[in-house]
Amino acid sequence: MSSALLEADGLHVKYGNVEALHGIGLSVRKGEIVTILGANGAGKSTTLRTISGLIRPSQGEIRFEGTPIHTLPAHKLVSLGISQAPEGRRIFGTLTVRENLGLGAFTLTDKAKIDETLQWIYRLFPILEKRRGQLGGTLSGGEQQMLAIGRAVMASPRLLLLDEPSLGLAPLLVKAIFEAIREISRTGVTVVLVEQNARAALKLAHRGYVMEVGRVVTEGAAEALLADPKVQNAYLGGGR
Repeated sequence: MSSALLEADGLHVKYGNVEALHGIGLSVRKGEIVTILGANGAGKSTTLRTISGLIRPSQGEIRFEGTPIHTLPAHKLVSLGISQAPEGRRIFGTLTVRENLGLGAFTLTDKAKIDETLQWIYRLFPILEKRRGQLGGTLSGGEQQMLAIGRAVMASPRLLLLDEPSLGLAPLLVKAIFEAIREISRTGVTVVLVEQNARAALKLAHRGYVMEVGRVVTEGAAEALLADPKVQNAYLGGGR
């Protein structure tokens, strides 16, 4: 029996006649932060969207706690404990911060648990409590990213998928977002992180996978990838 929480084996994904993933495999153990690195077009976001059920693989298998999930619709995966904060945030601009967060809990019925999670998110991102009555579309980019992560956490996930959480944010906000991800991980949530900021991602993560044009080309402990000259030259600006 595998100790992995999530496993993907031989995943192929096609957009029409174009194959975006060419048989990738990865595994994530309970409690880990695992990052997926690679250039634009490498297949990172496609991998996350396939894990979360938004894309159906043409071949291969995804298992969550040993059970195949790759044929299940996305909303069923949320009920199982898999939640995603998508690239581009995708918050509802005409709903308030509080309403956006409430939508994250749509699969839950325990009102006490929902309120407990909400209060924890407000402690994690105090600005969201201040802005709770404000429309999502009026928030800054950083606040919208906090809201997107908070909405995903409202589902009480066991596996949290984060797609480019630092994209377009100022360095100070990036630091705050990454500290929040670390704090979420400390509560026992397993995290898979797709991130262009490779250095910050590897400093946060336990392990990493490097993708190129739809394939995993390197994987290993985060420290080993940080020290790998090929990874340094390709993604870390050629040095430490």
